[in-house]
Amino acid sequence: MSKLILFNKPFQVLCQFRAKDGKKTLADHLSIPGVYPAGRLDYDSEGLLILTDDGRLQAQISHPKHKLPKTYQVQVDGDITDDAIERLRQGVILKDGPTLPCRAKRINEPKLWPRNPPIRERAAIPTSWIELEITEGRNRQVRRMTAAVGFPTLRLIRVAIGQWRVDGLAPGEFREESVHLAQPAKTKRNFRSKPHSSRRRPTSTRPKRV
Repeated sequence: MSKLILFNKPFQVLCQFRAKDGKKTLADHLSIPGVYPAGRLDYDSEGLLILTDDGRLQAQISHPKHKLPKTYQVQVDGDITDDAIERLRQGVILKDGPTLPCRAKRINEPKLWPRNPPIRERAAIPTSWIELEITEGRNRQVRRMTAAVGFPTLRLIRVAIGQWRVDGLAPGEFREESVHLAQPAKTKRNFRSKPHSSRRRPTSTRPKRV
């Protein structure tokens, strides 16, 4: 059985255990030995971070080739338009190339924990919320995507990675689960590893000496 930690990463916490420039890290919230992040979450983003003690599971969750969906709730600057939502769905051009098509929709303001410090609000400019589900893992991808369609990100919360959700966890809280790695299943969304190779050495075709 592999250990899985679902952690609600607070705003302005680094996804590492060693301190850097006086910034807060995972060590300020977790004291579980032998677990490591499966993927990253930006310093100024919040929400679900998965940690595990199993290297194979870590790779299956974080490696882009597995295309594990990641769901974000995003507060953007301005009243986002249907055209901008459609552009996000189709994929936008970033400096490192076009993004893959994704799921995007406008949502009502979700019931979330307050951010500390709160975002800067301007009375004359409204904000709006969207939900994005992407399968890529580029650096600051969601922020760059919303900026590319004219609506910069103000607040970014990751609410789900595959089947795992941040529901029920306050910032800084975590819960532990166990995952059994066995034979790979046929469904795309299973996170089981490939079995170890059992290939034998090829039998020599050279005649034996007598």
